[in-house]
Amino acid sequence: MSKRKGSRIKMLVIILAVLVVLITGGAAAYLHGIGAVDANSDETVTVTVPSGSGASAIIDILDENGLVRNKTFAKIHARLGGYDSLQANSYMFSKSMTLPEMMEAINTGDFDYVSKDRIIIREGLTIPEVADAIAAEMPFTADELIAKWADTTYLQELIDKYWFLTDSILSDGIMYPLEGYLYPETYFITEEDPTIEDVTEVMLDMTDSELSSRKSEIEKSGFTVHEVLTLASIVEREGSNVSEEMPKIAGVFINRLDQGMNLGSDVTVCYANQKTSLELTQSELDIDSKYNTRKYAGLPIGPICAVNGSAVDSVLNYEKSDYLFFFATQDGTIIYSRTNEEHDKAVQENKWY
Repeated sequence: MSKRKGSRIKMLVIILAVLVVLITGGAAAYLHGIGAVDANSDETVTVTVPSGSGASAIIDILDENGLVRNKTFAKIHARLGGYDSLQANSYMFSKSMTLPEMMEAINTGDFDYVSKDRIIIREGLTIPEVADAIAAEMPFTADELIAKWADTTYLQELIDKYWFLTDSILSDGIMYPLEGYLYPETYFITEEDPTIEDVTEVMLDMTDSELSSRKSEIEKSGFTVHEVLTLASIVEREGSNVSEEMPKIAGVFINRLDQGMNLGSDVTVCYANQKTSLELTQSELDIDSKYNTRKYAGLPIGPICAVNGSAVDSVLNYEKSDYLFFFATQDGTIIYSRTNEEHDKAVQENKWY
């Protein structure tokens, strides 16, 4: 009996020893897997984290940039790490950093790891305004930017590289081929001597990220990417002060398109005249431009400003209604109408410009 008892104790000791080895070995493997790729490396890598990225998506980005030792353990760490305030930005990480160090930097937006040359592009800006914003921070002029963005050889290279760019941007009558395609965001440029191409493609990479996440919705919408961005840009300008109204505004425009009506949007007429004021003369209203939706039916030839994801979403998920008109009062209230008579009355009673 004592021998059997001793045998059982011995077996338990062996089992416990094996479990300790397995647990210890597993822990060691885990710690190794989330450790630095090369603890002695001086090499730095620039990583761009798009807005809305979750922890798992960020692990994919770090892995693609050669900063992850073991992706499986990295994903486990990302799930268990409590990273709930991840900050979109461009970061400079060393291959000597551990995964927890990088994730914590992204979670807190640690400025020590953020690229320092910052460009802020706001939604609603036109290409000349985008060029001015970039030129204020970069070693080239707005005129040089606009010239490069009109270079058909360069534009063709971009069309070949980015799925969302098509020959539509080269259509006769387009004022600025990349209008609407340079995503509004805060950009951190990491190159020591950045070129126009570097900056342009950082912005187009962000556009790629934003549109790729909506690609299936765009394909189901019945619109091309160019058309979605064009309509979204009109909605952006019309609803810039009342973003919550954008889906409803988009719905009004889509109703007008479906009925073969001119969009009649004054913001497109302003763009055709390259002015920002809504005070338009009769000659400006009559301008012969493919952007003038008072004069020509359908969508204008291209986007009229930079658009963010919310404006795109308002087109892809527009609010259905039977409204065909709307008018914005001076305080930003939107008055919707079903008939021209109702609309004329709303304008007469509330016009402020």
